[in-house]
Amino acid sequence: MVTHEQERVWVVDTRELVRRPGSMKELAWSVAAPELIGTDVIGIQVGQQVDMEVRLESVVEGVLATGTARATASGVCVRCLEDLEEDLEVSFQELFAYPERAAHHHKVAGPPARKGTETPTDEEEQYVIDGDLMDLEEVVRDAVVTALPYQPVCRDDCPGLCSLCGARLADDPDHHHDVIDPRWSALAGMAGPTDDDEKRI
Repeated sequence: MVTHEQERVWVVDTRELVRRPGSMKELAWSVAAPELIGTDVIGIQVGQQVDMEVRLESVVEGVLATGTARATASGVCVRCLEDLEEDLEVSFQELFAYPERAAHHHKVAGPPARKGTETPTDEEEQYVIDGDLMDLEEVVRDAVVTALPYQPVCRDDCPGLCSLCGARLADDPDHHHDVIDPRWSALAGMAGPTDDDEKRI
């Protein structure tokens, strides 16, 4: 493994591979996330370490990047609002094409092609080598966001919060409120002694 050190944390140099089909290079490095990767509910927070392992393979169309990103995502449980953490390990594979072989000279809107070998269409996103450099930021970001839970919970059976007082139900399994149906409250009042009844007594 070659230790990769770049000023731009997601960028890799393909100088040794460009125009040399069949050649390969492996990289491993750790970076601190420069910004949130995820959603407002859960994600890899700013400064959190991301461990990267990438294999670069030179092909006729460009350079194929196959890799893994590992990090710890943190957020809040959508049921009880407690802090939570989740270990992530996501894989990705993308083809970064040479400009002259790309469908367009810039990326077009749409979901990225996952296998890295298909001919891109207008609905797919094409990654292009910029000089000798490959920017993996969007590739990693897409892989992480896809892997994150849509509604994270601290545990599968989290009971959430009390709808009346907001108490965390996991802390008090017997928590409850004696609530009288408002339709019966008038009858409950009639059942109790009134001032007139007390005077008669």
